[in-house]
Amino acid sequence: MVVKYRFRLYLFTVVILIGFGALSQRLWNLSIDHHEELKNKVPGTKNLRARIPGSRGEIRDRNGVVLVSNKPSFEVRVNLKTLVEEYTKQARAEKRDVPLYTYKYTEGGIPRSKDETDIVTIVNEGIIEPLNKLGLAADFNAKKLRIHYRTNRGVVPWVYRSDLTFEEFSRFAEHRLGLPGISVEVRPVRQYLFDSFACHVLGYVNQPDVQQASKEEINEWDFFVPDDYGVYGVEKTFDQDLRGKAGMRIWLQNEKGRLVKEVDYQEPRKGHDVYLAIDARIQMIAEKALREGTPAIGRGAVVVLDPSTGQVLAMASVPSYNPNKFIPSISKDDFAGYLENPCVPLLNRSVRGFVPGSTYKIMTSFAGILAGVEGDMVNCPGGIQFGGKFMKCWIGQKGGAHGTLGLSEAIMRSCNCYFYRYANHAGNAAMTKAGDMFGLGQRTGIELEEEAPGILPVERWWRVNKTAAERFSEASIANMAIGQGAVEASPLQMAGVAAAVGNGGIAYRPHLLNKVMDGTELIREQMPDVRANFKDFGLTPQKLELVRRGMWRVVNDQGGTAKAAKIAGTEVAGKTGTAQNWRKNGKEFVKDNHTLFITFAPYENPKFAACILVQGGKGGGVTAAPVAKRILEQALALDKGYEVELAKVNEVQGNFNPVDTVSYDGLPTAFQPGTEEEEAVVDNDDEPRRSAKREDAPKARPTIRDEADAEGTKQNKNQAPPPRRANFLKRLFGRDG
Repeated sequence: MVVKYRFRLYLFTVVILIGFGALSQRLWNLSIDHHEELKNKVPGTKNLRARIPGSRGEIRDRNGVVLVSNKPSFEVRVNLKTLVEEYTKQARAEKRDVPLYTYKYTEGGIPRSKDETDIVTIVNEGIIEPLNKLGLAADFNAKKLRIHYRTNRGVVPWVYRSDLTFEEFSRFAEHRLGLPGISVEVRPVRQYLFDSFACHVLGYVNQPDVQQASKEEINEWDFFVPDDYGVYGVEKTFDQDLRGKAGMRIWLQNEKGRLVKEVDYQEPRKGHDVYLAIDARIQMIAEKALREGTPAIGRGAVVVLDPSTGQVLAMASVPSYNPNKFIPSISKDDFAGYLENPCVPLLNRSVRGFVPGSTYKIMTSFAGILAGVEGDMVNCPGGIQFGGKFMKCWIGQKGGAHGTLGLSEAIMRSCNCYFYRYANHAGNAAMTKAGDMFGLGQRTGIELEEEAPGILPVERWWRVNKTAAERFSEASIANMAIGQGAVEASPLQMAGVAAAVGNGGIAYRPHLLNKVMDGTELIREQMPDVRANFKDFGLTPQKLELVRRGMWRVVNDQGGTAKAAKIAGTEVAGKTGTAQNWRKNGKEFVKDNHTLFITFAPYENPKFAACILVQGGKGGGVTAAPVAKRILEQALALDKGYEVELAKVNEVQGNFNPVDTVSYDGLPTAFQPGTEEEEAVVDNDDEPRRSAKREDAPKARPTIRDEADAEGTKQNKNQAPPPRRANFLKRLFGRDG
């Protein structure tokens, strides 16, 4: 009997083991071997791939100082496709219709209409009403919502809110799983650390725009979130370097259209860091020099170059704007304020063409050297007749004359009559060659798309841009020689002229880029880029010194026109310019002269070359030269321990107030206007109104913040107050913290 029962026990055990083995095998087969197949058969569940934009790289100065970085932006995104699918499913279950909207449009000039899903009603019922109860709803633009849904059909999430506080973000995150298709995300957005500091160089970015991506790229994703992209300044120029590499998040969506868990995650990568040639300390010095003078300059620009490389150490322009106002989007009123400001704060005056006046005589000097007439002695009687046109010297307007002059003295005294005759002796070919050597009348290659080429009005230009009645003549060359008439050059171009003279005769193409880095890895570096070496044109050091010495005398000689730029202990060289200009004020034309000063310092082995522009000034020697002195003094002192504090810079609204003199710290300039040495503007234009040029803002269009319309507002009038929450520590531990 014992054996019999033992056998049954063994048999029973074997049966149980076989059963468990078969069950285990079946479980393995279903769970492992056919996992993907069966998972896809679960009704309503699926994996959704979401694109995660990478954060943009930082923009730094040459020494690594961060100028532009990123900060977190809390936003609410809605997958409209998921929302519509869930709404439709519930409507069918409840045997009610999905709301429709009649969309009216024109096709081939014929009015048409068609019915489409009423996405606004679905959003109001599916999202806004529940959020109202939580006190988290906000107004929106219903018209833009319809366009977004009609265009993207849910592939690109609709950003419902991008202005959340951290508290609101936390509440959204807590309740998001109760609403189909809604998610809360943290997205990095641009932060310009010093507000208006170097704003025209840095530029700004726009919010993600699906039109920047191809259809093929969009169709790869269930949720496609595009990248921010640069539209102005170096943000645009180096956009591809700064853009990060996208990551991916895979969500499991349940049968109710809700994202229940994260299945996979691939972290996005930050873009490359762009190091500019800008020195933040010198940039701050330039920004303050435009703002802290007496009076503060309403419209002007400063460019500072390294003469040995052509790198841009500072580029400042006023009036200015605050790029942080554009992040993540700018209000309609703020942008209209910038556009309607007649001083045009969005315009980078550093790279815009202006009538350069007598600073252009430096280019003319080299034309004469190329033609071999630099040794000519020319008499200035106060004015010269060219055909039917009498052309004055500035001193002739005061009843005087300069007498017989050589090149260096003519530069010092800025004698117009000398350069009228000198340029005509040199001829059109030499003037063309000298202009091309400096790169005048063409883009410099600076990494800013908004740069203007300027105008070099030699004979080839005249043939294209003037009528047969306005033939190229001696008077045309004479007017060009002194930087008047049709001539236009940017402060950047004229700073390049000063740099080439200062460094001994090498014209560099200016650059804003220093290097591009990926962490500690060098991606690329900008090397000095030579446009022209004057030695290749037969310009000897002795001939070059004629021009250099003339510029030295402008600042240091008793008869010079820029004694206000003189610095104790440092030899400064420069050239003033005061150019006739007019601007349109309503139906009237008002004088709005351009005053400039180009300079390099120290005289031997210069460290800096610069151009200062002051619009509406009385004379370059008393308006632009003091600004140059202020900048050069402080920049040269950096190597001696002078410290510059980097701080936020306020935007400048600008004005049209006339500027007679500029001084700092209450100290007067080295000499006062009205003395014989101060160059006066020369009126050689028969029709001065022709010189009234329109100053336009750049064409870059920012992301304008959508204003809520009536249809997107009516659902949000009676929001419930936020639910009262117990103190976090009390909810966590059951007591107050």
